[in-house]
Amino acid sequence: MITGKILRDAMISGANNISNQRTRVDELNVFPVPDGDTGTNMSMTIGAARTELENMPDDATVADVSKTAAAAMLRGARGNSGVITSLLFRGFSKALKGKPNAEAADIAAALKMGVDAAYKAVMKPTEGTILTVTRLAAEAAAASTQTEVPALWDEVIAAAQKALDDTPNLLPVLKKAGVVDAGGQGILLVFEGMKQVFDGGEIVAGVEVAAKPKVSSSAAGKGVFTDDLMKVEDIKNGYCTQFLLHKDPGASVARLRAFLESNGDSVVVIEDEDVANCHVHTSDPGMMLSEAIKYGYLTNFKIENMHEQFLARQAQGKGLEKQAAAEEQAQAAGASEQFVYAAVDPEQEYGFVAVAAGEGLKNVFADLGVNAVVSGGQTMNPATEDILAAIQSVPAKTVFVLPNNKNIIMAAEQAQKLADRKVVVLPTRTVPQGMTAMLNFDPGVSADENAVNMMSAAEHVDTGLITYAARDSEYDGKTIKKGEIMALQNGKIVSTGTDITKMTYRLARSMKKKDTQFITVISGCDVSDEDAEKTTDLVRTKCGGNIEVSHISGGQPVYYYMISVE
Repeated sequence: MITGKILRDAMISGANNISNQRTRVDELNVFPVPDGDTGTNMSMTIGAARTELENMPDDATVADVSKTAAAAMLRGARGNSGVITSLLFRGFSKALKGKPNAEAADIAAALKMGVDAAYKAVMKPTEGTILTVTRLAAEAAAASTQTEVPALWDEVIAAAQKALDDTPNLLPVLKKAGVVDAGGQGILLVFEGMKQVFDGGEIVAGVEVAAKPKVSSSAAGKGVFTDDLMKVEDIKNGYCTQFLLHKDPGASVARLRAFLESNGDSVVVIEDEDVANCHVHTSDPGMMLSEAIKYGYLTNFKIENMHEQFLARQAQGKGLEKQAAAEEQAQAAGASEQFVYAAVDPEQEYGFVAVAAGEGLKNVFADLGVNAVVSGGQTMNPATEDILAAIQSVPAKTVFVLPNNKNIIMAAEQAQKLADRKVVVLPTRTVPQGMTAMLNFDPGVSADENAVNMMSAAEHVDTGLITYAARDSEYDGKTIKKGEIMALQNGKIVSTGTDITKMTYRLARSMKKKDTQFITVISGCDVSDEDAEKTTDLVRTKCGGNIEVSHISGGQPVYYYMISVE
Protein backbone atom coordinates (compact mmCIF):
# COMPACT_ATOMS: atom_id res chain seq x y z
CA MET A 1 0.00 0.00 0.00
CA ILE A 2 1.19 3.53 -0.74
CA THR A 3 0.06 6.77 0.87
CA GLY A 4 -0.61 10.10 -0.74
CA LYS A 5 2.80 11.32 0.45
CA ILE A 6 4.55 8.42 -1.26
CA LEU A 7 2.64 8.96 -4.52
CA ARG A 8 3.31 12.70 -4.36
CA ASP A 9 7.03 12.18 -3.84
CA ALA A 10 7.16 9.49 -6.54
CA MET A 11 5.63 11.82 -9.12
CA ILE A 12 8.03 14.62 -8.17
CA SER A 13 10.90 12.14 -8.45
CA GLY A 14 9.71 11.05 -11.89
CA ALA A 15 9.44 14.66 -13.02
CA ASN A 16 12.97 15.40 -11.83
CA ASN A 17 14.39 12.29 -13.46
CA ILE A 18 13.19 13.11 -16.95
CA SER A 19 14.01 16.79 -16.49
CA ASN A 20 17.60 15.87 -15.64
CA GLN A 21 17.88 13.66 -18.73
CA ARG A 22 15.67 15.40 -21.24
CA THR A 23 18.59 16.24 -23.54
CA ARG A 24 19.38 12.54 -23.76
CA VAL A 25 15.79 11.86 -24.79
CA ASP A 26 15.77 14.77 -27.26
CA GLU A 27 18.79 13.30 -29.00
CA LEU A 28 16.89 10.10 -29.76
CA ASN A 29 14.67 11.94 -32.24
CA VAL A 30 15.43 10.48 -35.65
CA PHE A 31 13.98 13.14 -37.92
CA PRO A 32 16.71 15.76 -38.39
CA VAL A 33 14.38 18.77 -38.65
CA PRO A 34 14.58 21.16 -35.65
CA ASP A 35 11.49 20.48 -33.58
CA GLY A 36 9.82 20.65 -30.21
CA ASP A 37 11.77 17.66 -28.98
CA THR A 38 10.16 14.78 -27.09
CA GLY A 39 12.23 14.96 -23.91
CA THR A 40 11.67 18.68 -23.51
CA ASN A 41 7.92 18.43 -24.13
CA MET A 42 7.47 15.52 -21.71
CA SER A 43 9.64 17.19 -19.09
CA MET A 44 7.72 20.46 -19.29
CA THR A 45 4.41 18.61 -19.14
CA ILE A 46 5.09 16.61 -15.98
CA GLY A 47 7.08 19.53 -14.60
CA ALA A 48 3.87 21.58 -14.72
CA ALA A 49 2.61 19.42 -11.85
CA ARG A 50 5.81 19.49 -9.81
CA THR A 51 5.28 22.84 -8.06
CA GLU A 52 1.69 22.04 -7.14
CA LEU A 53 2.71 18.63 -5.83
CA GLU A 54 5.54 20.12 -3.76
CA ASN A 55 3.01 22.38 -2.04
CA MET A 56 0.71 19.52 -1.05
CA PRO A 57 0.69 18.44 2.62
CA ASP A 58 2.06 15.08 3.79
CA ASP A 59 -1.40 13.93 4.83
CA ALA A 60 -2.92 14.38 1.36
CA THR A 61 -4.71 11.32 0.00
CA VAL A 62 -3.67 9.49 -3.16
CA ALA A 63 -6.94 10.76 -4.66
CA ASP A 64 -6.00 14.39 -3.99
CA VAL A 65 -2.43 13.90 -5.23
CA SER A 66 -3.44 12.19 -8.45
CA LYS A 67 -6.20 14.75 -9.15
CA THR A 68 -3.83 17.69 -8.61
CA ALA A 69 -1.13 16.15 -10.80
CA ALA A 70 -3.54 15.22 -13.60
CA ALA A 71 -5.14 18.68 -13.74
CA ALA A 72 -1.77 20.44 -13.81
CA MET A 73 -0.37 18.16 -16.50
CA LEU A 74 -3.46 18.53 -18.63
CA ARG A 75 -3.11 22.32 -18.57
CA GLY A 76 0.65 22.21 -19.09
CA ALA A 77 0.77 19.51 -21.79
CA ARG A 78 3.04 20.34 -24.73
CA GLY A 79 3.39 18.41 -27.96
CA ASN A 80 1.91 15.02 -28.72
CA SER A 81 4.23 13.22 -26.32
CA GLY A 82 3.30 15.67 -23.56
CA VAL A 83 -0.43 15.23 -24.14
CA ILE A 84 -0.05 11.44 -24.06
CA THR A 85 1.93 11.72 -20.82
CA SER A 86 -0.81 13.88 -19.27
CA LEU A 87 -3.48 11.38 -20.31
CA LEU A 88 -1.53 8.51 -18.75
CA PHE A 89 -1.55 10.30 -15.41
CA ARG A 90 -5.19 11.22 -15.90
CA GLY A 91 -5.76 7.50 -15.50
CA PHE A 92 -4.30 7.70 -12.00
CA SER A 93 -6.79 10.40 -11.12
CA LYS A 94 -9.77 8.37 -12.33
CA ALA A 95 -8.68 5.05 -10.84
CA LEU A 96 -7.72 6.50 -7.46
CA LYS A 97 -10.75 8.78 -7.06
CA GLY A 98 -11.97 8.76 -3.46
CA LYS A 99 -9.15 6.55 -2.19
CA PRO A 100 -7.01 7.58 0.80
CA ASN A 101 -4.31 5.03 -0.06
CA ALA A 102 -3.57 2.75 -3.02
CA GLU A 103 -2.98 -0.97 -3.30
CA ALA A 104 -1.07 -2.67 -6.10
CA ALA A 105 -4.34 -3.48 -7.87
CA ASP A 106 -5.28 0.22 -7.84
CA ILE A 107 -2.00 1.16 -9.51
CA ALA A 108 -2.51 -1.53 -12.14
CA ALA A 109 -6.00 -0.18 -12.83
CA ALA A 110 -4.62 3.37 -13.03
CA LEU A 111 -2.09 2.39 -15.69
CA LYS A 112 -4.77 0.65 -17.76
CA MET A 113 -7.14 3.62 -17.61
CA GLY A 114 -4.35 5.98 -18.63
CA VAL A 115 -3.31 3.81 -21.59
CA ASP A 116 -6.92 3.48 -22.76
CA ALA A 117 -7.34 7.27 -22.70
CA ALA A 118 -4.09 7.81 -24.59
CA TYR A 119 -5.01 5.37 -27.35
CA LYS A 120 -8.44 6.98 -27.74
CA ALA A 121 -6.87 10.42 -28.12
CA VAL A 122 -4.65 9.37 -31.04
CA MET A 123 -6.50 9.07 -34.33
CA LYS A 124 -4.05 6.55 -35.84
CA PRO A 125 -1.97 4.99 -33.03
CA THR A 126 1.53 3.99 -34.13
CA GLU A 127 3.06 0.94 -32.48
CA GLY A 128 6.71 1.14 -31.50
CA THR A 129 6.15 4.40 -29.64
CA ILE A 130 5.34 5.58 -26.12
CA LEU A 131 1.89 4.04 -26.63
CA THR A 132 3.35 0.55 -27.05
CA VAL A 133 5.72 0.92 -24.11
CA THR A 134 2.98 2.01 -21.71
CA ARG A 135 0.43 -0.48 -23.02
CA LEU A 136 2.73 -3.44 -22.46
CA ALA A 137 3.72 -2.09 -19.04
CA ALA A 138 0.02 -1.79 -18.13
CA GLU A 139 -0.70 -5.29 -19.40
CA ALA A 140 2.14 -6.65 -17.25
CA ALA A 141 0.68 -4.86 -14.23
CA ALA A 142 -2.79 -6.25 -14.92
CA ALA A 143 -1.42 -9.80 -15.17
CA SER A 144 0.79 -9.51 -12.10
CA THR A 145 0.15 -11.45 -8.90
CA GLN A 146 2.17 -8.99 -6.80
CA THR A 147 0.30 -7.47 -3.88
CA GLU A 148 2.86 -4.80 -2.94
CA VAL A 149 3.39 -1.71 -5.06
CA PRO A 150 7.24 -1.81 -5.12
CA ALA A 151 7.21 -5.38 -6.47
CA LEU A 152 4.48 -4.53 -8.96
CA TRP A 153 6.40 -1.49 -10.14
CA ASP A 154 9.49 -3.63 -10.73
CA GLU A 155 7.43 -5.69 -13.17
CA VAL A 156 6.05 -2.54 -14.79
CA ILE A 157 9.56 -1.21 -15.41
CA ALA A 158 10.82 -4.57 -16.65
CA ALA A 159 7.96 -4.77 -19.16
CA ALA A 160 8.46 -1.15 -20.22
CA GLN A 161 12.18 -1.72 -20.74
CA LYS A 162 11.54 -4.85 -22.81
CA ALA A 163 8.97 -3.00 -24.92
CA LEU A 164 11.33 -0.06 -25.38
CA ASP A 165 14.14 -2.36 -26.53
CA ASP A 166 11.74 -3.82 -29.09
CA THR A 167 10.63 -0.49 -30.59
CA PRO A 168 13.29 -0.61 -33.35
CA ASN A 169 11.76 -3.90 -34.54
CA LEU A 170 8.36 -2.22 -34.87
CA LEU A 171 9.58 0.99 -36.51
CA PRO A 172 12.27 0.39 -39.19
CA VAL A 173 13.32 4.04 -39.06
CA LEU A 174 14.46 3.51 -35.46
CA LYS A 175 16.41 0.39 -36.33
CA LYS A 176 18.16 2.15 -39.21
CA ALA A 177 19.18 4.99 -36.90
CA GLY A 178 20.21 2.60 -34.12
CA VAL A 179 17.97 4.18 -31.47
CA VAL A 180 14.88 3.38 -29.42
CA ASP A 181 11.72 5.47 -29.39
CA ALA A 182 12.19 8.82 -27.65
CA GLY A 183 8.73 8.92 -26.05
CA GLY A 184 9.11 5.38 -24.76
CA GLN A 185 12.49 6.25 -23.27
CA GLY A 186 10.99 9.36 -21.69
CA ILE A 187 8.16 7.55 -19.93
CA LEU A 188 10.58 4.86 -18.73
CA LEU A 189 12.69 7.59 -17.09
CA VAL A 190 9.57 8.86 -15.35
CA PHE A 191 8.75 5.35 -14.14
CA GLU A 192 12.34 4.85 -12.92
CA GLY A 193 12.22 8.10 -10.98
CA MET A 194 8.98 6.96 -9.34
CA LYS A 195 10.50 3.57 -8.51
CA GLN A 196 13.18 5.16 -6.36
CA VAL A 197 10.50 6.49 -4.00
CA PHE A 198 8.30 3.39 -4.16
CA ASP A 199 11.36 1.41 -3.04
CA GLY A 200 11.77 3.64 0.01
CA GLY A 201 14.52 5.87 -1.36
CA GLU A 202 14.84 9.63 -1.65
CA ILE A 203 13.31 11.78 -4.37
CA VAL A 204 15.59 12.09 -7.40
CA ALA A 205 17.25 15.48 -7.02
CA GLY A 206 16.32 18.03 -9.66
CA VAL A 207 18.67 20.39 -11.45
CA GLU A 208 17.49 23.94 -10.79
CA VAL A 209 17.67 26.57 -13.54
CA ALA A 210 17.77 30.18 -12.43
CA ALA A 211 15.16 32.51 -13.87
CA LYS A 212 16.39 35.27 -16.16
CA PRO A 213 15.19 38.86 -16.47
CA LYS A 214 12.64 39.55 -19.15
CA VAL A 215 13.61 41.72 -22.11
CA SER A 216 11.35 44.10 -23.94
CA SER A 217 10.87 42.93 -27.53
CA SER A 218 11.25 46.49 -28.76
CA ALA A 219 14.59 46.78 -26.98
CA ALA A 220 16.22 43.57 -28.20
CA GLY A 221 19.95 44.02 -28.44
CA LYS A 222 19.83 47.55 -27.00
CA GLY A 223 20.29 46.70 -23.36
CA VAL A 224 16.90 48.06 -22.33
CA PHE A 225 15.04 45.87 -19.85
CA THR A 226 11.27 45.94 -19.45
CA ASP A 227 11.51 47.38 -15.95
CA ASP A 228 13.44 50.39 -17.27
CA LEU A 229 10.37 51.46 -19.22
CA MET A 230 8.23 52.05 -16.11
CA LYS A 231 8.44 53.40 -12.59
CA VAL A 232 7.59 51.68 -9.34
CA GLU A 233 4.69 54.08 -8.72
CA ASP A 234 3.14 52.93 -12.02
CA ILE A 235 2.25 49.60 -10.38
CA LYS A 236 -1.28 50.26 -9.07
CA ASN A 237 -2.31 46.67 -8.32
CA GLY A 238 0.89 45.73 -6.57
CA TYR A 239 0.26 42.17 -5.41
CA CYS A 240 0.58 39.27 -7.81
CA THR A 241 -1.88 36.77 -6.33
CA GLN A 242 -2.18 33.15 -7.42
CA PHE A 243 -4.10 30.23 -5.97
CA LEU A 244 -5.67 26.92 -6.88
CA LEU A 245 -9.43 26.67 -6.32
CA HIS A 246 -10.78 23.16 -5.75
CA LYS A 247 -14.35 23.75 -6.84
CA ASP A 248 -17.41 22.70 -4.86
CA PRO A 249 -19.75 20.33 -6.75
CA GLY A 250 -21.64 22.27 -9.37
CA ALA A 251 -19.69 25.48 -8.74
CA SER A 252 -19.15 27.80 -11.68
CA VAL A 253 -16.32 30.28 -11.50
CA ALA A 254 -17.76 32.68 -14.07
CA ARG A 255 -18.86 35.07 -11.28
CA LEU A 256 -15.48 34.72 -9.55
CA ARG A 257 -13.70 35.59 -12.79
CA ALA A 258 -15.91 38.67 -13.17
CA PHE A 259 -15.14 39.69 -9.58
CA LEU A 260 -11.40 39.38 -10.17
CA GLU A 261 -11.69 41.40 -13.38
CA SER A 262 -13.59 44.14 -11.54
CA ASN A 263 -11.11 44.42 -8.68
CA GLY A 264 -7.77 43.77 -10.36
CA ASP A 265 -6.02 43.27 -13.67
CA SER A 266 -3.95 40.67 -15.56
CA VAL A 267 -6.62 38.12 -14.67
CA VAL A 268 -6.12 34.56 -15.90
CA VAL A 269 -8.49 31.78 -14.81
CA ILE A 270 -7.89 28.34 -16.28
CA GLU A 271 -10.26 25.62 -15.14
CA ASP A 272 -11.21 22.04 -15.72
CA GLU A 273 -14.00 20.01 -14.16
CA ASP A 274 -12.43 19.94 -10.68
CA VAL A 275 -10.09 22.90 -10.19
CA ALA A 276 -9.44 26.43 -11.36
CA ASN A 277 -5.97 27.96 -11.46
CA CYS A 278 -6.41 31.68 -10.71
CA HIS A 279 -4.04 34.60 -11.23
CA VAL A 280 -4.75 38.30 -10.58
CA HIS A 281 -2.83 41.51 -9.91
CA THR A 282 -4.64 43.33 -7.11
CA SER A 283 -4.21 45.92 -4.37
CA ASP A 284 -6.08 43.69 -1.89
CA PRO A 285 -5.18 39.96 -2.02
CA GLY A 286 -7.35 39.23 1.03
CA MET A 287 -10.45 40.41 -0.76
CA MET A 288 -9.67 38.13 -3.72
CA LEU A 289 -9.21 35.10 -1.48
CA SER A 290 -12.33 35.85 0.58
CA GLU A 291 -14.41 35.87 -2.57
CA ALA A 292 -12.76 32.77 -4.05
CA ILE A 293 -13.35 30.61 -0.98
CA LYS A 294 -17.10 30.90 -1.59
CA TYR A 295 -16.63 28.53 -4.53
CA GLY A 296 -14.57 25.78 -2.88
CA TYR A 297 -11.36 25.35 -0.91
CA LEU A 298 -8.05 26.98 -1.79
CA THR A 299 -4.48 25.67 -1.97
CA ASN A 300 -1.13 26.64 -3.50
CA PHE A 301 -1.27 30.28 -2.42
CA LYS A 302 1.36 32.58 -3.85
CA ILE A 303 1.29 36.32 -3.13
CA GLU A 304 4.21 38.47 -4.26
CA ASN A 305 4.81 42.16 -3.74
CA MET A 306 5.51 43.46 -7.23
CA HIS A 307 6.94 46.73 -5.91
CA GLU A 308 9.72 44.78 -4.21
CA GLN A 309 10.14 42.53 -7.24
CA PHE A 310 10.42 45.56 -9.47
CA LEU A 311 13.16 47.17 -7.38
CA ALA A 312 15.06 43.88 -7.09
CA ARG A 313 14.93 43.21 -10.82
CA GLN A 314 15.92 46.78 -11.56
CA ALA A 315 19.02 46.39 -9.40
CA GLN A 316 19.77 42.97 -10.86
CA GLY A 317 19.38 44.25 -14.41
CA LYS A 318 22.20 46.76 -14.19
CA GLY A 319 25.20 45.53 -16.08
CA LEU A 320 23.26 42.87 -18.00
CA GLU A 321 22.93 44.82 -21.24
CA LYS A 322 25.08 42.40 -23.20
CA GLN A 323 22.59 39.60 -22.54
CA ALA A 324 19.62 41.43 -24.03
CA ALA A 325 19.64 39.86 -27.49
CA ALA A 326 20.03 36.35 -26.11
CA GLU A 327 17.24 36.93 -23.58
CA GLU A 328 14.92 38.18 -26.30
CA GLN A 329 15.51 35.01 -28.28
CA ALA A 330 14.79 32.87 -25.24
CA GLN A 331 11.65 34.85 -24.51
CA ALA A 332 10.43 34.42 -28.09
CA ALA A 333 11.09 30.69 -27.93
CA GLY A 334 9.45 29.95 -24.62
CA ALA A 335 7.16 32.67 -23.35
CA SER A 336 3.50 32.98 -24.20
CA GLU A 337 1.30 36.04 -24.38
CA GLN A 338 -1.00 36.79 -21.49
CA PHE A 339 -4.48 36.70 -22.93
CA VAL A 340 -7.28 38.40 -21.01
CA TYR A 341 -10.45 36.40 -20.44
CA ALA A 342 -13.54 37.67 -22.25
CA ALA A 343 -17.08 36.51 -21.65
CA VAL A 344 -19.02 35.24 -24.65
CA ASP A 345 -20.75 38.00 -26.57
CA PRO A 346 -24.11 36.70 -27.89
CA GLU A 347 -23.76 39.06 -30.83
CA GLN A 348 -20.43 37.56 -31.95
CA GLU A 349 -21.00 34.30 -33.77
CA TYR A 350 -17.46 33.25 -34.73
CA GLY A 351 -13.90 33.86 -33.60
CA PHE A 352 -10.48 32.45 -34.44
CA VAL A 353 -7.26 31.38 -32.72
CA ALA A 354 -4.13 30.45 -34.68
CA VAL A 355 -0.66 29.28 -33.68
CA ALA A 356 2.26 30.93 -35.47
CA ALA A 357 5.77 32.22 -34.89
CA GLY A 358 7.13 35.42 -36.39
CA GLU A 359 5.65 38.91 -36.39
CA GLY A 360 4.99 38.82 -40.13
CA LEU A 361 2.92 35.65 -39.89
CA LYS A 362 1.07 36.96 -36.84
CA ASN A 363 0.14 40.07 -38.83
CA VAL A 364 -0.99 37.95 -41.79
CA PHE A 365 -3.30 35.90 -39.60
CA ALA A 366 -4.62 39.07 -37.96
CA ASP A 367 -5.36 40.50 -41.41
CA LEU A 368 -7.21 37.28 -42.27
CA GLY A 369 -9.49 37.77 -39.26
CA VAL A 370 -7.77 35.77 -36.52
CA ASN A 371 -8.55 37.27 -33.10
CA ALA A 372 -5.70 35.74 -31.07
CA VAL A 373 -2.38 34.34 -32.25
CA VAL A 374 -0.47 32.04 -29.90
CA SER A 375 3.31 32.18 -30.27
CA GLY A 376 4.48 28.73 -31.24
CA GLY A 377 5.43 26.35 -33.96
CA GLN A 378 8.01 23.75 -34.78
CA THR A 379 10.55 24.34 -32.01
CA MET A 380 8.19 25.84 -29.44
CA ASN A 381 5.03 23.85 -28.90
CA PRO A 382 2.62 25.89 -26.76
CA ALA A 383 1.00 24.29 -23.73
CA THR A 384 -2.67 23.37 -23.56
CA GLU A 385 -3.23 26.24 -21.11
CA ASP A 386 -1.67 28.73 -23.58
CA ILE A 387 -4.14 27.70 -26.27
CA LEU A 388 -7.00 27.65 -23.77
CA ALA A 389 -6.20 31.17 -22.58
CA ALA A 390 -6.23 32.39 -26.18
CA ILE A 391 -9.56 30.67 -26.86
CA GLN A 392 -11.17 32.25 -23.81
CA SER A 393 -9.89 35.69 -24.78
CA VAL A 394 -12.10 35.57 -27.89
CA PRO A 395 -15.69 36.58 -26.99
CA ALA A 396 -17.35 34.46 -29.66
CA LYS A 397 -19.94 31.73 -29.34
CA THR A 398 -17.85 29.44 -31.56
CA VAL A 399 -14.06 29.66 -31.73
CA PHE A 400 -12.11 27.95 -34.52
CA VAL A 401 -8.55 26.91 -33.62
CA LEU A 402 -5.84 26.43 -36.24
CA PRO A 403 -2.80 24.64 -34.70
CA ASN A 404 -0.78 24.85 -37.96
CA ASN A 405 1.59 22.11 -36.79
CA LYS A 406 1.03 18.36 -36.42
CA ASN A 407 2.65 18.37 -32.96
CA ILE A 408 0.22 21.00 -31.62
CA ILE A 409 -3.08 19.45 -32.74
CA MET A 410 -3.47 17.20 -29.68
CA ALA A 411 -2.81 20.08 -27.25
CA ALA A 412 -5.47 22.11 -29.07
CA GLU A 413 -7.92 19.22 -28.76
CA GLN A 414 -7.29 19.05 -25.01
CA ALA A 415 -7.90 22.82 -24.73
CA GLN A 416 -11.17 22.27 -26.60
CA LYS A 417 -12.40 20.03 -23.77
CA LEU A 418 -11.56 22.62 -21.11
CA ALA A 419 -13.04 25.71 -22.75
CA ASP A 420 -16.28 27.32 -21.56
CA ARG A 421 -17.51 27.96 -25.11
CA LYS A 422 -17.87 25.93 -28.31
CA VAL A 423 -14.50 25.21 -29.92
CA VAL A 424 -13.80 23.68 -33.32
CA VAL A 425 -10.25 22.45 -33.85
CA LEU A 426 -9.26 22.44 -37.52
CA PRO A 427 -6.31 20.01 -37.75
CA THR A 428 -4.12 22.21 -39.94
CA ARG A 429 -0.59 20.80 -40.04
CA THR A 430 1.23 23.76 -41.62
CA VAL A 431 1.02 27.55 -41.68
CA PRO A 432 0.06 27.64 -45.40
CA GLN A 433 -2.82 25.28 -44.62
CA GLY A 434 -3.95 27.60 -41.86
CA MET A 435 -3.85 30.63 -44.12
CA THR A 436 -5.87 28.89 -46.83
CA ALA A 437 -8.40 27.67 -44.28
CA MET A 438 -8.98 31.25 -43.13
CA LEU A 439 -9.39 32.46 -46.71
CA ASN A 440 -12.20 29.93 -47.15
CA PHE A 441 -14.22 30.89 -44.08
CA ASP A 442 -17.81 31.88 -44.92
CA PRO A 443 -19.71 33.80 -42.21
CA GLY A 444 -22.98 32.94 -43.91
CA VAL A 445 -22.87 29.19 -43.24
CA SER A 446 -22.88 27.03 -40.10
CA ALA A 447 -19.84 26.15 -37.99
CA ASP A 448 -19.98 22.52 -39.13
CA GLU A 449 -20.17 23.48 -42.79
CA ASN A 450 -17.30 25.92 -42.35
CA ALA A 451 -15.20 23.24 -40.67
CA VAL A 452 -15.66 20.91 -43.64
CA ASN A 453 -15.08 23.60 -46.28
CA MET A 454 -12.06 25.16 -44.57
CA MET A 455 -10.29 21.83 -44.07
CA SER A 456 -11.14 20.69 -47.58
CA ALA A 457 -9.44 23.79 -48.95
CA ALA A 458 -6.48 23.40 -46.58
CA GLU A 459 -5.88 19.81 -47.65
CA HIS A 460 -5.41 20.94 -51.26
CA VAL A 461 -2.42 23.06 -50.26
CA ASP A 462 1.06 21.65 -50.74
CA THR A 463 3.63 22.98 -48.28
CA GLY A 464 7.34 23.25 -49.01
CA LEU A 465 9.92 24.01 -46.34
CA ILE A 466 13.56 25.02 -46.49
CA THR A 467 15.38 24.45 -43.20
CA TYR A 468 18.59 23.01 -41.76
CA ALA A 469 19.46 19.63 -40.27
CA ALA A 470 19.51 19.78 -36.48
CA ARG A 471 21.51 16.57 -36.17
CA ASP A 472 23.41 13.96 -38.18
CA SER A 473 20.94 11.42 -39.48
CA GLU A 474 20.25 8.75 -42.03
CA TYR A 475 16.67 9.18 -43.11
CA ASP A 476 14.77 7.50 -45.93
CA GLY A 477 18.01 6.32 -47.51
CA LYS A 478 19.69 9.73 -47.31
CA THR A 479 22.74 10.51 -45.19
CA ILE A 480 22.24 13.96 -43.72
CA LYS A 481 24.86 15.98 -41.89
CA LYS A 482 24.10 18.48 -39.13
CA GLY A 483 23.79 22.00 -40.54
CA GLU A 484 23.03 20.83 -44.07
CA ILE A 485 20.17 22.63 -45.85
CA MET A 486 17.09 20.47 -46.42
CA ALA A 487 14.06 20.82 -48.68
CA LEU A 488 10.83 19.19 -47.50
CA GLN A 489 7.58 18.70 -49.38
CA ASN A 490 4.53 17.97 -47.22
CA GLY A 491 6.79 16.85 -44.39
CA LYS A 492 9.02 14.56 -46.45
CA ILE A 493 12.69 15.34 -47.11
CA VAL A 494 13.16 15.54 -50.88
CA SER A 495 16.66 17.00 -51.23
CA THR A 496 19.66 18.40 -49.37
CA GLY A 497 22.31 20.93 -50.33
CA THR A 498 24.16 24.09 -49.39
CA ASP A 499 22.56 26.89 -51.46
CA ILE A 500 19.35 28.17 -49.84
CA THR A 501 18.18 30.21 -52.81
CA LYS A 502 18.77 27.49 -55.37
CA MET A 503 17.06 24.87 -53.23
CA THR A 504 14.06 27.13 -52.71
CA TYR A 505 13.27 27.79 -56.36
CA ARG A 506 14.00 24.17 -57.29
CA LEU A 507 11.57 22.99 -54.61
CA ALA A 508 8.88 25.40 -55.80
CA ARG A 509 9.37 24.27 -59.39
CA SER A 510 9.13 20.58 -58.45
CA MET A 511 5.93 21.22 -56.45
CA LYS A 512 4.20 23.01 -59.33
CA LYS A 513 1.37 21.08 -60.98
CA LYS A 514 -0.59 21.60 -64.16
CA ASP A 515 -3.46 23.22 -62.29
CA THR A 516 -1.32 25.34 -59.91
CA GLN A 517 -2.57 28.92 -59.73
CA PHE A 518 -0.77 30.44 -56.75
CA ILE A 519 2.67 30.10 -55.19
CA THR A 520 3.44 32.06 -52.04
CA VAL A 521 7.01 32.38 -50.78
CA ILE A 522 7.19 33.10 -47.03
CA SER A 523 10.64 34.23 -45.84
CA GLY A 524 11.93 33.65 -42.32
CA CYS A 525 13.76 35.76 -39.77
CA ASP A 526 17.20 34.65 -41.00
CA VAL A 527 16.59 35.86 -44.57
CA SER A 528 17.27 39.45 -45.62
CA ASP A 529 14.66 41.40 -47.57
CA GLU A 530 17.07 41.57 -50.51
CA ASP A 531 17.61 37.81 -50.60
CA ALA A 532 13.89 37.18 -50.20
CA GLU A 533 13.03 39.37 -53.18
CA LYS A 534 15.76 37.75 -55.26
CA THR A 535 14.51 34.27 -54.40
CA THR A 536 10.90 35.20 -55.14
CA ASP A 537 11.90 36.60 -58.55
CA LEU A 538 13.71 33.35 -59.34
CA VAL A 539 10.66 31.31 -58.34
CA ARG A 540 8.54 33.52 -60.59
CA THR A 541 10.97 33.06 -63.48
CA LYS A 542 11.50 29.32 -63.07
CA CYS A 543 7.82 28.48 -62.55
CA GLY A 544 6.59 30.82 -65.30
CA GLY A 545 3.22 30.47 -67.00
CA ASN A 546 0.10 32.01 -65.53
CA ILE A 547 1.01 31.24 -61.95
CA GLU A 548 0.73 34.15 -59.53
CA VAL A 549 3.86 34.23 -57.34
CA SER A 550 3.85 36.45 -54.24
CA HIS A 551 6.10 37.04 -51.23
CA ILE A 552 5.33 37.41 -47.53
CA SER A 553 7.91 38.41 -44.94
CA GLY A 554 6.86 35.95 -42.25
CA GLY A 555 9.75 36.38 -39.84
CA GLN A 556 9.40 32.75 -38.69
CA PRO A 557 12.31 30.96 -37.00
CA VAL A 558 13.65 27.56 -38.11
CA TYR A 559 12.45 27.79 -41.70
CA TYR A 560 14.38 29.99 -44.13
CA TYR A 561 11.40 29.71 -46.46
CA MET A 562 7.90 28.26 -46.44
CA ILE A 563 6.31 27.68 -49.84
CA SER A 564 2.57 27.45 -50.36
CA VAL A 565 1.42 25.90 -53.64
CA GLU A 566 -2.27 25.76 -54.58
